[in-house]
Amino acid sequence: MMKPLALIGALAIASAHVCAQTHEGYPIQTSPASGGEGTVQQSDTNAYSLPQGNLSMTKRLDFSVGNSFFRNPWVEAPASTDARDGLGPLFNTNSCQGCHIKDGRGHPPGVDEPPVSLFLRLAVPADPELDADILRKHGFKPAPVYGSQLQTAALPAAKPEADLIVEWTPVKETLADGTVVELRKPVYRIENPNYGPLPEDLLVSPRVAPQMIGMGLLEAIPIEDLQALQDTDDADGNGISGKLNQVWDLATEQTVPGRFGWKAAEPDVHQQSMGAFAGDMGLTSTLKPKTDCMPEQNCEWFTHGGEPEVSDKVANFVTFYAKSLAIPARRDIESESVRQGARLFNESGCAGCHTPRHQTGEVADRPDLSNQTIWPYSDLLLHDMGPALADGRDEFLANGNEWRTPPLWGIGLAQVVNPQAGFLHDGRARTLEEAVLWHGGEAQAAADRYRQMSPEDRSALIDFLNSL
Repeated sequence: MMKPLALIGALAIASAHVCAQTHEGYPIQTSPASGGEGTVQQSDTNAYSLPQGNLSMTKRLDFSVGNSFFRNPWVEAPASTDARDGLGPLFNTNSCQGCHIKDGRGHPPGVDEPPVSLFLRLAVPADPELDADILRKHGFKPAPVYGSQLQTAALPAAKPEADLIVEWTPVKETLADGTVVELRKPVYRIENPNYGPLPEDLLVSPRVAPQMIGMGLLEAIPIEDLQALQDTDDADGNGISGKLNQVWDLATEQTVPGRFGWKAAEPDVHQQSMGAFAGDMGLTSTLKPKTDCMPEQNCEWFTHGGEPEVSDKVANFVTFYAKSLAIPARRDIESESVRQGARLFNESGCAGCHTPRHQTGEVADRPDLSNQTIWPYSDLLLHDMGPALADGRDEFLANGNEWRTPPLWGIGLAQVVNPQAGFLHDGRARTLEEAVLWHGGEAQAAADRYRQMSPEDRSALIDFLNSL
């Protein structure tokens, strides 16, 4: 439940007039209400865990139920807690919260720490003609025996697929004024495979769990607005050519635009959530009646937790929860350094992909998400981020260099919520500055402008990001 002070703050923000200045053609946010009328005043470790501030009391009960299934561990079947059994037998974690720590970002494993909130997507090269149906419905060709995701945990009577080892190579960056920044480049190894040799042509893509806030608001942005932001051939000549992914919708059995996940490979919050149940925890649902367990792994030998294991009722509660997590209000918005950073953000071209402002449409039965002016700082499009961040693994229309622009709202609280949180798709960046310096491809020019800035301007830009 929302704390009383947070509710009072949310109501105060809701009544504030949301306005914006413009700079270099992009709007500058002048209200702290990044999430519209549902914005909440929270900036501690619970900053990502509150319901929409304008959510009705009745809906808050649904939020609390969804939170319980999101937070609490799932267990092996059969169990007395039959609403929450059926885990595994192969999995990465036993709860949603295990990856999305306090509804926030995950992190790469530390020394002797299991890779709970970072995992590897798996694939092998596909033949566009022979594998056309697989590519249409999955976006890639899963690896033989090991499937589409490396599961590093298992029930006691089963064996995990393998061990994931992450090692780091230092990379030094020298900025224009001589400042040296040490980055770190991850190197991934899969060791001790328990189900036979790994394919020689195996493709891997590391993914760290993203923050959960504002997903319902992002889903409420009219698709026409996102389509209008596409510039696949860079017709305006600014070096940015974003595109919507086109993905398979399991509910309607047709290809639709994608907007969720690091490669924008999921069309909506419900499919994203059920995919996580299946891939991360080995749990079936009506939408995803099969997990990532392959026939060679004999998962049918283990007792299931019902068919499906995640009932429709539970699935709907979890989806409601995931769509209802509020955006925390911006802080220090009147600071001169933050204001200067906002101008630099636009001038440098960052806003060319991190689109500051959107307007949500009408959402049936969700007035809290409807007709809201929001500031997510994302176009939800795919962009080429250059070879340094490439994973070499296609997913629907996303090629190996392309990633969806992640929303930046709340990013300044990421390491307040989880002190170990990392930035970028694999968590390699320990600071926001490191994240900026890894940008390449369509973002190369913006990152190079950051390298040329004075220390004062660099600090102002980081102050702006920390205010979000």
